[in-house]
Amino acid sequence: MALALFDLDNTLLAGDSDYLWGCFLVEHSIVDGESYESENQRFYDQYLAGSLDIYEFLRFQLKPLALHKREQLEQWREQYLAEKIDPVLLPAARELLDKHRAQGDELLIITATNRFITEPIAERYGVSHLLATEPELVDGEYTGNVSGTPCFQAGKVERLQAWLQQHDRHLDDSWFYSDSHNDLPLLETVTHPVAVDPDEQLKQHAQAQGWPVISLR
Repeated sequence: MALALFDLDNTLLAGDSDYLWGCFLVEHSIVDGESYESENQRFYDQYLAGSLDIYEFLRFQLKPLALHKREQLEQWREQYLAEKIDPVLLPAARELLDKHRAQGDELLIITATNRFITEPIAERYGVSHLLATEPELVDGEYTGNVSGTPCFQAGKVERLQAWLQQHDRHLDDSWFYSDSHNDLPLLETVTHPVAVDPDEQLKQHAQAQGWPVISLR
């Protein structure tokens, strides 16, 4: 059984779920609007540039989870999914997932965005395996800290290798679809790397390596 890996933000989604969560928090006055929006944009720009300090970003991004009870957070999340995520789900992404299912491949979404945000998005796409950055839980509530290795850049490879060992899987004839040059460590690990609506740096690298470049938009 081949393994088909998929990045989430700007790959299976026509947008970034991390950034959109920040926009939702601002729009509904859950956080201080002006300062949060500015920081949210700063971190997103750093991500696009490949200069993001993932631990600095996670301190910022996970803080709201620590300030509210989980029940309230999950109510807000349902509203966020309806307002921000459902409009950016891609029909062509569903078709690509279905193509791999029909081939008998095992599907896994692997994303730097935290599990609180991404788990219900993976469910919307019918993908049961998810590797995401893990927000720490203590006694059922979020602490604002990260648990384990963030699922970002080389951390994606580390987290995937642990998953493969745990599930007795391998990367023979494996696929990985991504839009971002931040995912080059994993793209260079699989058998079939595919650039999806790629940023300029990934596009140039993919063309130089002869990788397929596709669009799901």
